[in-house]
Parts: sequence; C-alpha cells; structure tokens
Amino acid sequence: MKIVIAGGHGKIALRLTRRLAERGESVVGIVRNPRHVDDVRRAGGEAVVLDLEHATVDEVAAALVGADAVVFSAGSGNSATAARRDKMDRAAVVLVMDAAEQAGVRRFLHVSSINVGSADERGIGEGYTVYLRAKRAAEEHIFTRDNLDWTVLRPGVLTDGAGDGTVELTAGDRVGPRNARFDQVAREDVAAVLVALIDRPETAGRIYVVIGGGTPIEKAVEV
Repeated sequence: MKIVIAGGHGKIALRLTRRLAERGESVVGIVRNPRHVDDVRRAGGEAVVLDLEHATVDEVAAALVGADAVVFSAGSGNSATAARRDKMDRAAVVLVMDAAEQAGVRRFLHVSSINVGSADERGIGEGYTVYLRAKRAAEEHIFTRDNLDWTVLRPGVLTDGAGDGTVELTAGDRVGPRNARFDQVAREDVAAVLVALIDRPETAGRIYVVIGGGTPIEKAVEV
C-alpha cells in the first residue's frame, strides 16, 4: 500500500509515517522545506518537496499517482496570519482533494479539530477562531466530494506523550460541538487511529472525534 501524507513533516505525520513504514507500507510525505526531507526519511518514508500554498493541481497530482490513500495533516502553524490560515487550512485541502481526484486516488483522510463548528467562540482566542473557521470551510468542501471516500478525524488538544494505545472515539456530525472542548489526546494515539482508519474502507463518509480514553484503538475503530 502507498500512502501520501500532505504536511509530511508535522508531528502527527512523522509518527504516522513511522507506524506505516514499520509494517512495510510505502509512505510519501509532502513537505514545504527541503531541510525536512531527511526527517521524513529517518521516519521511514520518502519526501516530495512542494509548497501547498503555491503548488498547482498538476504538481500535487503527480505526487499522488499510484497512491492508495492520501492523508491531509498539514497546518498553518500557531503564529500564522489569517491569510495563511485560509491558504493552508482551507485552500490547500481543496487543492489536495482536486489533485487526488485527478490522480484517481479515492481514499482521503483529513485531520481536523475537535472544535470545528463550535457555536461558542468565546474565550478561545482570535487566532484559534480563525483557524477553526478555515477548517470548517475545508470540511464543507470535503462533504461535497462524491468522488472521494473521505473520512474526517477531529482530535482533541494534542500532546506529545508516548500514547496509551487507547482512546475514546465517537461519531461526530457535520454541525460540530455546541461548546468548545479541550479534552486531550496524544499525537501518537492519533497516528495509530489514522492507521486503523486507513485499514478500514468502511469508515469512509464518517466523522470521528478522538480524545484520550480507555478503549483499545483497534476495538474503538470497529464499525
């Protein structure tokens, strides 16, 4: 199996690359900075240098040719301007989906946020609010893609712990939570959930919320 990860140098992406490579999958990470290539290789993948803020559909599609699945795990970063958040957290998602359709890759997994669609934006900060609005707009594009077998994963607040191999995984909806949530989840466990979702094509068309919990990941993802 070949999996392409957009945002291949991200903290979830590198963990996902390592997990997939360890079981013999071919992994390609799309990275913006050439200095990140070696990190992707050390995790067990190969890297393609493309800036998703400026790349064309043809350029991205070329990186996706032959893939069985594409995972969008790129992000604008904590200090991004509103313009960059729109480019990376919305427009880049649309770009990668367009490229996937052009390259004939149906399986598309999107790493989103637990608070996408939250009706209560009080107390979460202007930057985070702009980010969530961009992610919400990206999800609205995802939901229209009949040519993609998409799955949306909305993690809680991400931590760098080792991970427990257990989570709480619940079905999300297109509306999103009424109130903002700050439940935590380890990036390592998010990566493990993504592997399990990749392995289960029947999870296409679904939205999942993942936070730390007590259910083994393989059992949590059973449908």
